[in-house]
Amino acid sequence: MSVQLESSWLNYLKDEFEKDYMKSLKKLLIEEKEKEEIIYPKGSDIFKAFELTPFDKVKVIILGQDPYHGTNQAHGLSFSVQKGVRQPPSLQNIFKELETDIEGFKTPVDGDLSNWAKQGVLLLNASLTVSAGKAGSHQNQGWEVFTDEVIKTLSEKKENLVFILWGKFAQAKEELIDLNKHYVIKSPHPSPFSAHSGFFVSKPFSKTNEILKTLGKKEIDWQP
Repeated sequence: MSVQLESSWLNYLKDEFEKDYMKSLKKLLIEEKEKEEIIYPKGSDIFKAFELTPFDKVKVIILGQDPYHGTNQAHGLSFSVQKGVRQPPSLQNIFKELETDIEGFKTPVDGDLSNWAKQGVLLLNASLTVSAGKAGSHQNQGWEVFTDEVIKTLSEKKENLVFILWGKFAQAKEELIDLNKHYVIKSPHPSPFSAHSGFFVSKPFSKTNEILKTLGKKEIDWQP
C-alpha cells in the first residue's frame, strides 16, 4: 500500500487514501503478511491498471471482480495474466470471442493485456488484492468503496467513455455511470459457466471500436 497512485489519478483520488476504509485495508494487508499469507498481485502491481492507463488517457473500461488467486497469475489488470502463465478459462473465452469479432485476430501465446491498457483500456477489478488460493478473500474489505469512487469519478469528469460490463456483478455498477454521457456494452460473463449464454457472438470489441470511430477517437488494437 506504499505504492503511489499515478499522478493524474491522484489529482482526483488522493483524499481516498486518508479515509478510514483505506486505513483499514492497509491494516488488513499488513496483518495478512504478518501471518505469512501470500497476497496477489505483488505490492508494486496493486495499482498497475492506473499506472498503465492514466486518467487523461482512459477511453474504455473493462470491469472485473477479483484478481486471480493462482500462483503468479495476477498483475493488477482485470482478466490479464503475466507472461508465461497459462491463460485462465475466462481469458481463453475472451480470445475466442475476439477471433470471431475482430478480423485477423490471432489468440496469443501469453495472456498479458498490458497493450490494451497502454491504449486507454482501463482494466479495473472491483477488488485490487486477494490472498493466494482464496477467491474473493478481500471482497467487502473496502476495495469496492475505492473502485466505485474510480467509476463515479470517470463518469463525472469525463465524457464518451465505453464501459464494458460482463456479468451481473459488473452490470450492477451501471448505476454509478451517467448514461447520458457514456456508452455501456453489456453481456454475460466470459466464464465457462455463462459464456454460451450470450457472451459469445456479443461482439463487444468491434462495438467498442465502432463507438470510438464515431467519436473520432483512435480504435483499439485488440491484439495483445
